[in-house]
Amino acid sequence: MLCWLRGYVPFYKRNLRLAYPVMLSQLGQVVVMLADSMMVGRLGKEELAAVSFANAIVMIGMLFALGVSFGSTPLVGADYVNGNHRKSAATFQNSFLLNLFSALFVCSVLLGVSLFMDRMGQEESVCRLAVPYYRIVVASLFPLMIFQSFKQFMEGVGDTEKAMLITIVSNVLNIVLNYLLIYGEFGFPKLGVVGAGWATFISRLMMPFMFLFVFWKNKSLFRYFYFFAPKVFNKSRLLLLGGVGLPIGLQMLIEGFTFSMSAVMVGWFGSEMLSGHQIAWNISSMTFMVTCGISSATTIRVSHQLGVKDYLSLRKAGFASMHLSAFFSLVMAALIVMFRYEIAALFIDNAAVIEIGAELLVLVAVYQLADGLQCVSLGALRGLADVRGPMVIATICYILVNLPIAYVLGEVCGFKAVGVWTGFIFGLNLAAVLLVYRFVSKSRQLLKANR
Repeated sequence: MLCWLRGYVPFYKRNLRLAYPVMLSQLGQVVVMLADSMMVGRLGKEELAAVSFANAIVMIGMLFALGVSFGSTPLVGADYVNGNHRKSAATFQNSFLLNLFSALFVCSVLLGVSLFMDRMGQEESVCRLAVPYYRIVVASLFPLMIFQSFKQFMEGVGDTEKAMLITIVSNVLNIVLNYLLIYGEFGFPKLGVVGAGWATFISRLMMPFMFLFVFWKNKSLFRYFYFFAPKVFNKSRLLLLGGVGLPIGLQMLIEGFTFSMSAVMVGWFGSEMLSGHQIAWNISSMTFMVTCGISSATTIRVSHQLGVKDYLSLRKAGFASMHLSAFFSLVMAALIVMFRYEIAALFIDNAAVIEIGAELLVLVAVYQLADGLQCVSLGALRGLADVRGPMVIATICYILVNLPIAYVLGEVCGFKAVGVWTGFIFGLNLAAVLLVYRFVSKSRQLLKANR
């Protein structure tokens, strides 16, 4: 066993070297919402429920747009390892256009949804607080998607640290602005929940400008702009990006829709349940984004090995990431169970909400291993540009399995929030089994075909 694992040590090191900056960068997207929840939670349970409700809906559109942007990474990676910088730049340029289109589409749909938020079965006071915050956060998706164009390109060329640093600076700015605008400190207006929305918008607005500054200061990066030209915008390149990015976006949309519908279902049981749900969702999102970092590193490593046709290393890179994800997930599951009450108490000073949050965190711990494995397997499959099969698997696992079980256990059987969250255990475990099997099968086929 030890000899077998020793053969993976170089792959662990390379994957982690790429993964840790992506982990922090991906985690940064959740930290923004985590900071909003923790600081808004001090205002009361209705304010926390409002942020939970708004973020649950925004997350659907945001995950779709982020998924579309992920399509450029394996394409850039495959061209980069073969020294085709002009082609990498063309993908980079066209990804800007595609990401802006997806942001425009998503923001239009989400703003339309805001007109119907009061008809989703939530308490009137929660909706009144949620809608203004929601609309500001929706607007912040435009600068976020411009940032994503830079970030995914940089990941494709194997540089994951710059996005991490920009995300850290943005998060610090967001937390400072939260403090000033939510509570009205140092002469700033006391805006409450809306203040959290403006803090998110301003911090995200700064992110693409920081990336532009990084490119301007770095000649090896700025050279990619020299290849930019109107004629480089072309239908075939956009279709190629869309062919990879759209299925990823739809797969992430399905997963995000499942989480968001779960939040809506939990909201039927009152603001206390929804506040407890938000605590569990925040912790689940935080651990998920760490495994997303490993997943993104896996996409880079697999796409690079695919580009140079080293299929044995490709397979080992994917398996090494699964080992890392499993180790992290099991450690986090143990910590979540051990400190569930202390974690819940960080968000709000309300005994009933803390009890609900702690109970749901046990269920979060149960599905940690499955969530990590399905996430990393998706990253490995993206590196192979295999995106349509995972989209079908997501539809089966989340729409046909997870949501029906959540509804039956939560609403019909009366288990409420616990029943809703139990649905994730079934959906994520099935997804993990199917996606791991798909990568094992696809990578084995590549090895056999090229012996």
